[in-house]
Amino acid sequence: MDFQGSRVTSDGGLLLVRELDERLGLSELIAEHLTDSRGKNTQLPMADLLRQAVYSRLAGYEDVNDADRLAQDPAFRLMGSERIWERGAALTSRLQSFETELLTQEENLSGLAAINRELIARAEAIDSPQRVVLDMDSTEIPVYGQQENSAYNGHSESTCYHPLLLFNGEGDCLAAKLRPGNVHSAEDWAELLLPEIERQQELGKEVVFRADAAFAKPEIYEALEERGVKYAIRIPANDSLERDIAELLARPVGRPSHKPVVWYKGFLYQAASWKTARRVVAKVEFHFGELFPRVGFIVTNLETPSRSVVRFYNKRGTAEQWIKEGKQAVKMTRLSCHRFRSNQVRLGLSVLAYNLGNLWRRLALPKQIENWSLTSLQQRLVKTGGRLVKHARYYWLLLAESHLTKRLFGSMLRRIAGLSLPAG
Repeated sequence: MDFQGSRVTSDGGLLLVRELDERLGLSELIAEHLTDSRGKNTQLPMADLLRQAVYSRLAGYEDVNDADRLAQDPAFRLMGSERIWERGAALTSRLQSFETELLTQEENLSGLAAINRELIARAEAIDSPQRVVLDMDSTEIPVYGQQENSAYNGHSESTCYHPLLLFNGEGDCLAAKLRPGNVHSAEDWAELLLPEIERQQELGKEVVFRADAAFAKPEIYEALEERGVKYAIRIPANDSLERDIAELLARPVGRPSHKPVVWYKGFLYQAASWKTARRVVAKVEFHFGELFPRVGFIVTNLETPSRSVVRFYNKRGTAEQWIKEGKQAVKMTRLSCHRFRSNQVRLGLSVLAYNLGNLWRRLALPKQIENWSLTSLQQRLVKTGGRLVKHARYYWLLLAESHLTKRLFGSMLRRIAGLSLPAG
């Protein structure tokens, strides 16, 4: 037996994502938005440190505890600049100080968000629909300890953080903000939503917004209507709304149907806190074996039929699926630092890792696997074994051929090379 673990990797598929980020210009964005305050005598460039932090999350490593081992991993060495090919990537102590000291500086914290958004903007320049759908949702991230601003949330019944996230219809996370655990789900909605609406409208795009009942607030309706944004937002049921659909709530006469009976109705409604009446769409479902119907209400300014409004709103559930992918695949829930700002950085790094994986899925995967989840991509493509062979003037990385075959690898490389990026 001969133990040469430093020449073997289990994450060979990451090199494909590295090709994609180079094609999208991630190096330029890092140089533009991150400030290095360490002085001139530095061994590892900011780009190498950021890539190591992001790619380790994309490969499923929760935090910096694995950095000592990954520092000599061939895939992580080859993803950086030539300066680390021989020396190795950052160790745990250096990567931790990068995340908790360098990136927590105000200009770098905002720069990290700018890198994330501009990376998506470059992908949008390649393939973006004229009609942009925005989904906003919050989630809870349980914490275990005395982290700053962690608090008990009565809805989730846990001590947690309560981040707010904004997605587009392609599954890209456009913005994310870490918030204390006890804030309302819609807190800080304007900070994330309004700049994105302005950005898309400047590009001549039509914007449509979806959200659940936590965002059923008059100030949100008014802000969207002032900007000409269409929306579909669920609102909680009340006695007044149910009176308007009383004729739909009576159970159908005759033998109960095994197939659900569904009725729709659209009508004008004005709550006491609203300045004007708005269209509300009701959906009533009778299910076999259930005594009472399932009733839901959506406030909207869409002009499509009631059934189409409900179908459009129901697609909002994909945003919940994207959040679940972020939690499972790139460890968005691993916010174990004491300082709140450090945890904001870690959330930003996880979001960037998620978006790189999603852009890989959108822009490079062949049609037969384009619907794989990030977890499937991680387990089947990223986790590809390989052995590094060094020659005098070049390196060979010999990959195992399993899910990631030579043909599949080549097809993705050609797709990445063929991306038509705009000049500048």
